[in-house]
Amino acid sequence: MNVADLTVAKINALVVPTTEEWVEQAIANLDTILLDHSQCERKAAGVALNLIFRYPSSQKLVRSLTAIAREELEHFEQVNQWLERRGIPLAPLAPPPYGAGLKAQIRAKEPERMLDSLLVSGLIEARSHERLGLLATHCPEPELAKFYRGLMASEARHFGTYWILADTYFDRAAFTQRLEELAVVESQLLSTLHPQPRIHS
Repeated sequence: MNVADLTVAKINALVVPTTEEWVEQAIANLDTILLDHSQCERKAAGVALNLIFRYPSSQKLVRSLTAIAREELEHFEQVNQWLERRGIPLAPLAPPPYGAGLKAQIRAKEPERMLDSLLVSGLIEARSHERLGLLATHCPEPELAKFYRGLMASEARHFGTYWILADTYFDRAAFTQRLEELAVVESQLLSTLHPQPRIHS
């Protein structure tokens, strides 16, 4: 896969952009967004590890997702440092329906399960990249805005990794069609703003 292919993938991954209402909600509730962001990084590391455990003989997948899991845990620690600086204790938050809604699209039989798992993970990373960019642009706190800007590249890279893995193990036409289907569902899940502020509300 060349760089041009990956650029097209990034541009076309999300069907509908995030609304201004989400930006307003997030900026008005930065402490909650940070706490949810911590949980998102932890979950993202867990997803990568779960795929490694499920497909241990897929060498490229194991190598690529080991790197992602490591980086997600580093981000988890960095967000937790921000929480500590702001005096926000680690605490569970009720998740929005976004993650469960996407997970419900993953087919049970192999190899479809592997494909859907990679594509769902990639879509979440693509949306995270977009929303961290919006936080970086609109956050009124310069240091926090800089922090979010610094995370954007890794989110895009993670999406690229999941895309490349799908391209490695599956026919290009088949997986791009499935990505388009899942991207429609992804946007539908975000079409109504969740009342509780979350990274993926």
